[in-house]
Amino acid sequence: MLTEKFSEAVTLATAAHATQKRKGSGIPYIAHPLGVASLVIEFGGDEEQALAGLLHDVIEDGGPQFVEPIREGFGERVLSMVEACTDGVPDANGKKAPWAERKEKYIAHLAECPDDALLVSAADKLYNARAILDDLLNPSVGAAVFDRFTASKADTLWYYGKLADVFAERKSPVARRLSAVMAEIRNLAA
Repeated sequence: MLTEKFSEAVTLATAAHATQKRKGSGIPYIAHPLGVASLVIEFGGDEEQALAGLLHDVIEDGGPQFVEPIREGFGERVLSMVEACTDGVPDANGKKAPWAERKEKYIAHLAECPDDALLVSAADKLYNARAILDDLLNPSVGAAVFDRFTASKADTLWYYGKLADVFAERKSPVARRLSAVMAEIRNLAA
């Protein structure tokens, strides 16, 4: 059963991502955290994990000023999961560490992060992989989907492949589905 906290997290996520769009599309960014929260629930997560799904990109995309509102509004466990799903926080100039450095660190971190945060991260990555697959299947986008990313096609495939491996090693309930989506992506991207 979801409580009013879920609505409050939707409100905070909507405010934090108000001006953002999904890469390469006109889709309001809030669709992504809503989808992640849905996957968390579908794969057996509890309400606090769903809240973390809604808020998982707030600090990463919005900055450290969101730490206290998350802690005060949703508690330490939700904040801990959001921080565990954050691969980099923008500095005062809005810049993050280089892509490869952040991603390698994040993969290593996932090998040891708590199971509750691992589910949220896996749902996030499954949502993103499904979006890549959908665009690959869309004749008006196709392989150009990889042009949206900071990383090259090869690096993007490497990253999602490594993520799928870690989730499988950790026995995440999302692992099989992510691996299947990645197999389809690799086949279409070849």
